[in-house]
Amino acid sequence: QEQPVESGGGLVQAGGSLRLTCAASGSIFRFNGVNWYRQAPGKQRELVAAISRGGSTTYADSVKGRFTISRDSAKNTAYLQMNTLKPEDTAVYSCKIGMSPWGQGTQVTVSS
Repeated sequence: QEQPVESGGGLVQAGGSLRLTCAASGSIFRFNGVNWYRQAPGKQRELVAAISRGGSTTYADSVKGRFTISRDSAKNTAYLQMNTLKPEDTAVYSCKIGMSPWGQGTQVTVSS
């Protein structure tokens, strides 16, 4: 299956914002939900946010009210808008579309 491509990470100060992008071809994107994960150094990968084919969303408690997941089916793209970032949000963020392989991920670093 196609590997999604993540982008949009970077270095930001605490309280700042970033928008991550997950892109893939239409065939895999159209029929699957999208999940965003993150993995910090020395920690297990955790599910951050998910959006179903129909647009229903779920969030980890640690990001509720700060992160917003969305998808644009016309562009075969999903997004993770991250606001009020905290140093503990520092991690490599990856997306999966259905049962797709893991992408390269994108590094998010939040300085205090």
